[in-house]
Amino acid sequence: MEVVVASSIGVLTASGIYLILRLRAFPVILGLAMLSYAANALLFASGRLAINMPPVLSKYGEASYTDPLPQALVLTAIVISFGMTAVLVMVALASYLEAGNDEVNMDAPGTGASDEKAGS
Repeated sequence: MEVVVASSIGVLTASGIYLILRLRAFPVILGLAMLSYAANALLFASGRLAINMPPVLSKYGEASYTDPLPQALVLTAIVISFGMTAVLVMVALASYLEAGNDEVNMDAPGTGASDEKAGS
């Protein structure tokens, strides 16, 4: 089971990094979402979920329990990443409506190939 969780976190991280390196706005937003999913899965897996155990220590000294802290951290991270994704989608939409495309311009003003295209 650990191999499946570790592999899925690795695949989510790799696909997130690949999508962030694209030069379009929408894949960058999807890549950031993938990275946040990978971070959430890593946080959740660090809690060592115990099946059919209470989320807090019992007063009778039962040693096995589920740690509630990673679950609370993941829940908070999900809410924050959803809000940031919504903000990024609105910024990308405004940029697309203003510029007419969703390309990410990596050139400095006045020195890139995009200025040569605009001049010709």
